[in-house]
Amino acid sequence: MIFIMNRFVFMALTASLSLTSFAEGYQVNTLSSRQLGMGHTGTGMHLGAESMFFNPAGLGYMDRNFDLSGSFTSIFSKGKTVLPDGRDYRTVNDASTPLMFNAAFSIYDNLKAGVSFYTPYGSGIDWTDSWPGAVLSQRVNLKVFTLQPTVSWRINDRLSIGAGITVNWGSVDLSKGLVVPETADRMLALLAQMGQIQNPVMYNGVMPASVSLNGKSEVSCGFNVGVMYDLLDNLTVGASYRSRVGMTVSAGRASISYANQQAQAILKELDILNTTNFTASMPCPYVLSFGASWKPVKRLTLAADARLTGWKTYKKLDIEFLDPLCAEYNQSITKDYDNSWAVSVGADYELTHRFDIRAGLMIDTAPVNRDHYNPETPGMTKIEPTLGFSFKPFRDFSVDFAFMYVAGLGEDNARCSYPDLLAAKLNAMLPAAAQLPETHTFEASYRVHAFIPSIGVSYAF
Repeated sequence: MIFIMNRFVFMALTASLSLTSFAEGYQVNTLSSRQLGMGHTGTGMHLGAESMFFNPAGLGYMDRNFDLSGSFTSIFSKGKTVLPDGRDYRTVNDASTPLMFNAAFSIYDNLKAGVSFYTPYGSGIDWTDSWPGAVLSQRVNLKVFTLQPTVSWRINDRLSIGAGITVNWGSVDLSKGLVVPETADRMLALLAQMGQIQNPVMYNGVMPASVSLNGKSEVSCGFNVGVMYDLLDNLTVGASYRSRVGMTVSAGRASISYANQQAQAILKELDILNTTNFTASMPCPYVLSFGASWKPVKRLTLAADARLTGWKTYKKLDIEFLDPLCAEYNQSITKDYDNSWAVSVGADYELTHRFDIRAGLMIDTAPVNRDHYNPETPGMTKIEPTLGFSFKPFRDFSVDFAFMYVAGLGEDNARCSYPDLLAAKLNAMLPAAAQLPETHTFEASYRVHAFIPSIGVSYAF
């Protein structure tokens, strides 16, 4: 038995690793409460300190000495999967809380600087421990943080450029099943027939053992640059580029949890895995944005953005064990993503000098490959209407509220293949007529939706 499991667990651990794929389900487009009400547009707008995220060039138009702002958002998301036999399962996610803080100041009339802190990627999903796809994903919690010092120069009255250095770090915490329950039951029955164990407790769909992977990424640097031009007094266009950065977990830790004492006893010689280290690298892709804003009348602002996210660079996920003895179990997992577009439109109307109302719409397309569709990332095209308003209790201070509803259009009959490495070991002990399949394909249809309230404050003087 130990012969079977001792080598199996290293192979299963590496084959099951998939340190979340940063797909559009984890790309945060809810960082500014004020702009969220307008569909999260802003690439072609003069936003003061918040321009450091949307388009650093916009900071050059800031007309105050200091501009401070902050936003806090809660994402209440739900996922649902329906198997081909009609059974359905739902996530039990905790709320995710992206945020952004900005502080900017004037050096000269045409030279501005500041610093922004935000979470460009970060979310979580929890499918529970023993749903049928648990061997692919149980739960994921991802957080990426960015600190961006920025400078912007308004070259003349109409043209501005800006650039910021992004300093990025983050963490990942992922759990997934290690053993296919049906195969584990078959193994227990076989061992009982061989007289090696007595009165085995069958798992009947309960995950016998799960692996938890967690680690912190190394600090990586990139850049965010932009240009903005006032074509007319009431018409502005802009473009920005936030660079790709690599997030590397250089010394993550893997640990195993067990469903019962039977599983723990069978795997007792494998406790060394509680201190096993691994390394993995994932990309935070580039984002190329174009935008425009127009004021047809004094109180009304219309805006539109288009963003291209460079997911195509995410072709595979490479995982390596730091222990040289485990080098033969290093993995290269196919992702094969495509680039994706998101388009946004929004409007802001000043009802009074103290009260603004906003509305917007975002359409966010999915980059994931439906033939390599892991439930840790139930990506799909999403329709996202938004509403918002601001109240200014006094002249220089604003409180902003926004709400977004995320309606996923669904992904039907998506597939993901994975190896059953315990079956491969058992087949060495079974006659040809009793051989078990060594590769499985998990097929399901997915739906997601989310409710996203946001609150922010800003103060300029």
